[in-house]
Amino acid sequence: MIAHHVLFWLKTDISSEQKTAFRKALETLENIEVVKTFHVGTPAAIERAVVDITYTFSLILFFEDMAAHDLYQVHPLHKAFLDEFRVYFERVVIYDAK
Repeated sequence: MIAHHVLFWLKTDISSEQKTAFRKALETLENIEVVKTFHVGTPAAIERAVVDITYTFSLILFFEDMAAHDLYQVHPLHKAFLDEFRVYFERVVIYDAK
């Protein structure tokens, strides 16, 4: 099993409509057949020094194996998301764990 966790910090000048479009586009990634588990979220209101709540969206995906992860990376839906929406974020951090 491979966990793929992506944290997005959107640009400060993004409108609420653009933010909504970004989230909807993230949600389309669930339709990629190699995705086993899917979650899109925003920071929980947790006030602990070790918890980072500065990001805008969190995307967590689970894949059966590295081959599935690699297929996801080149899938047309993933590539289309990046092509259209990468201009919305100023920072992205990805954690992959096996």
